[in-house]
Amino acid sequence: MSDPDESNVDVVRKATRELAHKFGYDYWRAKDKLAQYPWEFLTAFAEGGWLGALIPEEYGGLGLGLAECGVMMQEIAASGAGASGASAVHFYLFPPAPIIRHGSEEMKQEFLPKLARGEILMAFGVTEPTAGVDTSRITTKAEKVAGGWVVNGQKVWITNAQNAHKILLLARTSTRNEERPLDGMTLFFTDLDRNRITVREIEKLGRSAIDSNELFIENLEVRDDEVVGEAGRGFSYLIDGLNSERIVVGLEGVGIGQAALELATKYANERVVFDRPIGQNQAVAHPLADSWIRLESARLMAMHAAELYDNHQDCGKEAAATKYLGAEAGFDVCDRAMSTHGGYAYAKEYHVERLWREARLLRNAPFSQEMVLNYISAQALRLPRAY
Repeated sequence: MSDPDESNVDVVRKATRELAHKFGYDYWRAKDKLAQYPWEFLTAFAEGGWLGALIPEEYGGLGLGLAECGVMMQEIAASGAGASGASAVHFYLFPPAPIIRHGSEEMKQEFLPKLARGEILMAFGVTEPTAGVDTSRITTKAEKVAGGWVVNGQKVWITNAQNAHKILLLARTSTRNEERPLDGMTLFFTDLDRNRITVREIEKLGRSAIDSNELFIENLEVRDDEVVGEAGRGFSYLIDGLNSERIVVGLEGVGIGQAALELATKYANERVVFDRPIGQNQAVAHPLADSWIRLESARLMAMHAAELYDNHQDCGKEAAATKYLGAEAGFDVCDRAMSTHGGYAYAKEYHVERLWREARLLRNAPFSQEMVLNYISAQALRLPRAY
């Protein structure tokens, strides 16, 4: 397996690597400690045009493929920005996908250029506290009224809601049908009206620079022209973006792992105990060597999956495998970096503890490792479904 369109990928890799490295480990440690949104970092990527990487050129974006976008996200994470930096850009790439593919021309003309320039920030409102991964059981409801809809319900783990101007919101517009449980949900792209939506931040383990929130929606009024595509088909529009997100999340895991491996290798070369660098000991060296192999394997799977995606070929299994491998390899090397640093791993000035906390998220999101294995069991091995 080789990298698709290698010259173009290399151009993106070099440019985004240079830009991301202008924001060092101390910048991200401060943002994490203070729980401050990384606006300076985001502005730099907006000025470079990178926030519009997936948006078509006719709407002010770069019109890049998934391979190039995945490499950009890998380089951001690998720069030391970790999941905090990756998430800041990630939410300009994938939440707009249903608008790009299914939004009205008026919606695309008005909002995609603003998103590409970083002039508006959006949130993505799908997950609910009682539904979990069974999206068919969401209870947020939109009732039809003259000229629009009125939405009531609750969402959880919603990124960017502290500052977002707009929200892509999934709600039920008809009663759940046991025979077709994923029908009857509608996507709305509307203002995040704080008079109708109460936003409550969730204090969490890692990625503190990027807010996660609960939303309580009470009588939110949405116009008919804010429906994305057709009413009742919202979930099918979300499906379009799942494979691409899984591929990129896998590469973000690879990037976080690469950052941890670089820190661990440097420390293993410099730390001397019993008159020898600790990296000379196979108990230290072998786990790090194994991690390099696993990271490179995950990266190659990701680029293979991205090539399939960009060529409009089926890539569901490869995308799921990419997410699984990237999350596993990324967290494992962060954990090994913690062991390599010994007691100093707990000191925030060595940075590995932040990467460790952020990498752990990827085993759970955007869907768990167990759900990946369920999917592969059914789709690749044709075993009976477990759910």
